[in-house]
Amino acid sequence: MVSQTTKNKIEELRKRYTELSRGKGKFLKQIAISEIPEMVYNSNAIENSTLTLEDTEKILTGGQLRRNVNVRELFEAKNMATITENLLEKPNQKLTVKMILNLHKTLLTNIDDGIAGRFRRGKEWVRVGYHLGANPLFVADLMQELVNNYNNGNSHYFLDNIAHFHAEFETIHPFCDGNGRMGRVLINLQLMKLGLPPIIIQNKSKHREYYPLFNKYPTTMKFDGFTELFALLLQEALHKRITMLTAKKIILLPLWAEKNNIKSNIAANKAKRQTIPAFRLREKWMIDEDFSVT
Repeated sequence: MVSQTTKNKIEELRKRYTELSRGKGKFLKQIAISEIPEMVYNSNAIENSTLTLEDTEKILTGGQLRRNVNVRELFEAKNMATITENLLEKPNQKLTVKMILNLHKTLLTNIDDGIAGRFRRGKEWVRVGYHLGANPLFVADLMQELVNNYNNGNSHYFLDNIAHFHAEFETIHPFCDGNGRMGRVLINLQLMKLGLPPIIIQNKSKHREYYPLFNKYPTTMKFDGFTELFALLLQEALHKRITMLTAKKIILLPLWAEKNNIKSNIAANKAKRQTIPAFRLREKWMIDEDFSVT
């Protein structure tokens, strides 16, 4: 679980973000919209899509790709963008089973309409690596219980609730396809419902920071790794918005490090640990040019 120090830091950032957000709703929405290509690219790349960030941007802006790509990947990008845009339009929706099914239907539209918008059933078993999803006979009941438990879990730290939900969701693996992408969509739905910005789980670090957590959970039932990961990514998302609302100029982290006589690798480690208010933009660490280390 995250330390009380981290919880306090997140609460301080949350308060600062809330204060700065007053009257800035349209600008904050534009920040979120500008992140959609990165969100879509990373979530799909985690599932081994061959599309690059540049490919994704072109697809979402109606541009032409210079290479042939699988039609499925085109719809994966467009459908994920549609879901994200819809969540941004209605960020206060309560989590329900019906909503999850509707989101999944959008996710798989024109990809596999026969399984879109419904849980696994009958003999529809799924396996991911060495993990076998829940018995399809019980998936619907397990999902209803999971949603009920989440909505009634206010006594626990909010990131613990989200982390536990994500770990259980992916363990159940309720759909024939699209479980990973749906799971990450639901994380952001849950954060936005709380008035917090969405996070981006990075494809580049999935084998080091994300995948190992799934291997650990079924045999230990410990989800603290997810809480810690989400805490770092949430701090980054908050730092990004606070910086964009307050900074005169935002520069690349290595330039800031050079200016402040800090080694680039040390600055990068500080950014990854979120001990400085750095954030990623198009996979590059950025920071307020005038931020000073005290």
